[in-house]
Amino acid sequence: MTNIKDPTQPPIGLATRYMLEEAFDLAPIGIVVTENRVIMECNQRFCETFGYARSEMLGQLFAFLYPTEEEFLNITNRGDERLRAGALYWDERVMRRKGGVLFWARVRGHSFTPDDPLAQAVWSFADLSANRPYQPLTRREREVYSLLTEGMTSKEIARCLELSHRTVEVHRARLLRKVGVNNTAALFSSLGDLSGDHVVED
Repeated sequence: MTNIKDPTQPPIGLATRYMLEEAFDLAPIGIVVTENRVIMECNQRFCETFGYARSEMLGQLFAFLYPTEEEFLNITNRGDERLRAGALYWDERVMRRKGGVLFWARVRGHSFTPDDPLAQAVWSFADLSANRPYQPLTRREREVYSLLTEGMTSKEIARCLELSHRTVEVHRARLLRKVGVNNTAALFSSLGDLSGDHVVED
């Protein structure tokens, strides 16, 4: 087996190849290899995290693991700048298990093709459910969040929704607490453009 990390080095022996394959498959974190966002290979923990058999996932576009098609599209180019620079990219995002259950995951990625970051990449997915259970947003929280993404201040949002400034601040604080972040910028990074099952009735 050729050493793909450095072709000038001696070929990798069968024993080493087996050990590497076992290390990949039994790693204690979900790992997936993608080509243009299509799942090409994944390990046991990745399958367990999402609740699918490996055969159900290989060859599939990553979209089915996101809460909505819109969120899958919106996150497409997130992190491109770091990946093009050859750096590790990471964020925390909401994902969907088989059966529709949503959960928070910490995602880390590295591109094998920096000039075209998503052409070939490897990603890890850590399930954060134990420490950060997913909580959907109420309609009012969604309204406040949507106006925050438009650059409105709390006072402007209060006027727009005919609420008191204090009430808007309460909703904003609840948003930060639910998502587990400390500021609005981190809120935007985590939630992006909300839709679908992120929302529950008040």
